[in-house]
Amino acid sequence: MFSVRKAVLSDASFIAKVHVDSWRSTYRNLVREEDLAQEASYEHRKVFWETILKKHFHNQILYVAENDDNQVVGFVSGGEERSKKFDYDGEIYAIYLLEEYQGLGIGKTLLNAFMEEAQRLGYQSILVWVLTLNPSSHFYQYLGAQPIEAEEITIGEGTYEETAYGWPNINKKGLSSINL
Repeated sequence: MFSVRKAVLSDASFIAKVHVDSWRSTYRNLVREEDLAQEASYEHRKVFWETILKKHFHNQILYVAENDDNQVVGFVSGGEERSKKFDYDGEIYAIYLLEEYQGLGIGKTLLNAFMEEAQRLGYQSILVWVLTLNPSSHFYQYLGAQPIEAEEITIGEGTYEETAYGWPNINKKGLSSINL
């Protein structure tokens, strides 16, 4: 059993742990170890998430998933589409689950909470960037997202390809059409 709720400042260190541990498990065969090490520091991520939670950015969305012991096991974060290159107004910046909690429906529940909040905030469309070789990209396609474009990004010292997937219409009718 698990629950999903809006994140609060005291969640920052737990979100950081999920972020780093998920990065390490998800990308261990996709990103060079030395590149992962540069990006995946608990302290760096804790400060990052404290900053996000303290500033209350306009139209920012951040939810956590907890297990029965009230331990944070996953999160989703997003807000305005950052690049302004696409005809999408919202973006999922990060969605991560601890490896042992993947495949249990928690990701779908987090995504649903995100989409409902995005609608409430007035977003019409959402995109998400995923490393192209990440097997989790099928999760987004299964839920109706379509590939938009691929680009190269830098992680640590390495260059990797990522693909944007998008839901062009998340209104109430659109939500049911994306299997949420």
